[in-house]
Amino acid sequence: MNIVQQIVGLIAGLIFGVGLSFAGMTDPEVLRAFLNPLGDWNDSLMFVMGSAIAVTAPAYYFIFKREKPIFSDSFQISELKQIDKKLIFGGVLFGVGWGVYGLCPGPAIVQLLSFQMEIIIFVLAMILGMIITEKVSA
Repeated sequence: MNIVQQIVGLIAGLIFGVGLSFAGMTDPEVLRAFLNPLGDWNDSLMFVMGSAIAVTAPAYYFIFKREKPIFSDSFQISELKQIDKKLIFGGVLFGVGWGVYGLCPGPAIVQLLSFQMEIIIFVLAMILGMIITEKVSA
């Protein structure tokens, strides 16, 4: 990855993080409330995701009309199309982790800037889980 790609990635990540923060999606209580439709349900995540789709979907139409990305030699699109046990099990584990703590990876990384020990432990555990999964499934 060259320096331009790294800078573009940094800018995109900053925009993503600021957007998550503005939308309140870095607050575990907001996310837990969304995941609790039978309790004091907070539907704000639905509007954040809907807004993201409304911006991204038309952009994909124009992006994929191009022969290649602006800052790369080719598009990197997964060839995996099969729904298998690993995908389902991984999705269930992701959902349980999200539901128990109230953060998924993006907001957790943004929350690292709060320097709260519980967030740091969560992110370290998340990284450890990815490393263990990589070793076990290799």
